[in-house]
Amino acid sequence: MSSVQGRGDKCLLVGDDKHLLAGAVKNASYSMVLQLLSRMLTFALNAFVLRYISRDMLGVVNIRLTLLYSTTLFLATEAFDKACLSRLDTHNWSQVINLMWCTVPASLVVTGVLGWVWVNLLENPEPTLMPGYSVGVASFALATVLNCLSQPLFVLAQKHMFVKLKVFSQGIAEVCKSVLTVFLVIYFPSLGLYNFALAQVVYGVVISLVYYVYFIYYIVVYGKKDDTFPFTSVSQLFPTSTRDLPFIDPRQAWLTVSFFKQSFLKQLLTEGEKYVMTIFGVLTFADQGIYDIVNNLGSLAARLIFQPIEESGYLFFSQLLTHGQPRDKQKQDSCALAVDVLSCLLKLVVLTGAIILVFGMAYSYLALDLYGGGLLSTGTGPVLLRWYCLYVLVIALNGTTECFVFATMSKQEVDRYNQKMVVFSLLFLLSSLLLTSVCGSVGFILANCLNMAARIAHSIYYILQYFRGSKFKPLHDVIPHPAVIASLLAALIATLASERILCCDQGLVGRVLHVGVGGICLLAVLALVYLKETALVTFIKQQYNNWHKH
Repeated sequence: MSSVQGRGDKCLLVGDDKHLLAGAVKNASYSMVLQLLSRMLTFALNAFVLRYISRDMLGVVNIRLTLLYSTTLFLATEAFDKACLSRLDTHNWSQVINLMWCTVPASLVVTGVLGWVWVNLLENPEPTLMPGYSVGVASFALATVLNCLSQPLFVLAQKHMFVKLKVFSQGIAEVCKSVLTVFLVIYFPSLGLYNFALAQVVYGVVISLVYYVYFIYYIVVYGKKDDTFPFTSVSQLFPTSTRDLPFIDPRQAWLTVSFFKQSFLKQLLTEGEKYVMTIFGVLTFADQGIYDIVNNLGSLAARLIFQPIEESGYLFFSQLLTHGQPRDKQKQDSCALAVDVLSCLLKLVVLTGAIILVFGMAYSYLALDLYGGGLLSTGTGPVLLRWYCLYVLVIALNGTTECFVFATMSKQEVDRYNQKMVVFSLLFLLSSLLLTSVCGSVGFILANCLNMAARIAHSIYYILQYFRGSKFKPLHDVIPHPAVIASLLAALIATLASERILCCDQGLVGRVLHVGVGGICLLAVLALVYLKETALVTFIKQQYNNWHKH
């Protein structure tokens, strides 16, 4: 088997922008598969465990402990990942690996500090009703450290487009975690939180184990045969001396510091409503559990479609354009390709978000009722999900514009943006506290929409300034064709009327007819998109063909 065949899913980065785009598209495709698998397992797990555990425990696990894990992992890795994936004029792989191994001590510091806060400063669940909270905190913190052990290999895989590896590692880890959780909840229900703690540690072990097994195998079998792969020895995956060079690249180190400040604020905005719940206690643990289920259902499109597009878009733009260089010093062919891709991505996410918003209005109640019964479909659940559909559209625009902004900003521009993020964070905290006191849990979504809108405005201004004085106009064709907009409005009216007449007090037949109306309306909208948005359709076809070729 040749070295290229051994890798199977790799696309070369050097000197070929089209191959780079194809690799980014493939990365997005496999990431969508991963997100679909992860979300399906999460939904199935929630639907199942709701019948075996209390809503309070669901809130503690899905909000409190999961927030600890996501926060510690984000703070310990995000800045390092972005700095090491950024395109610099030159880089030494030993310095990259050395820098990425700094995520391990960083994770120990972050988990130690936040673990203490979670146990000693935040309200703990009643020990007699839910024992093992401290063990749960320690276990979720340990899972972060275990995950960080594989971060150097994760960056290596991303830089060399081993796109299937990320899907497989996280997918198999999620499967192991979910299956173990279900098994423990069924056969050892008295263990309570200990079941979820053990499953989370297993997740961290499995995801790191997959990376190490894969790369040890690849280096042993193909390391000396593949000239494009930088390592020929397993020992090179660990911190090593760089001879005449510094232990780490100072440019990447300073870039990491800048990204860390930005990452802290970005995490605050991304998980802002959970921090408000956790710190200020505006919702009970039971209410937090219900909110989290609705939030997961509402964010399905954001995580399945838009997050992979954002991640792969950042990877593509950061490799295509030199970090921190102004537009007039970039290769013009690269700028033209970047503009075409950015314009098509923005049109794609706007159309997708608009479709989700339109059909979410009439199908939120049905979706919640099918998933969780009256527990979710009564009360504020449907209203919450409808507002979340608007938030999905806002998320899509923000993520796509920011992936270009962060990929091209200089260190000084990142530092200035960090200062603006402080203002965004304060606005979010104030607006969320105010709006939740007036609108309840819906206030979290409204506050997030306001902050995302501010960030979108900043990104649009940056993009316009970046291409000012040039022939490139990446934002001129973002709004859908008038015929497509008209079809969306017609679909909204038709589906809302169908919900009122057919759903959901008319039994199974009424629900099936309601779904049928939505299907017909969706096909009509997609047909108009195909006929009127020809540039976008051509772009998608090209990337689909490239995906198969590479």
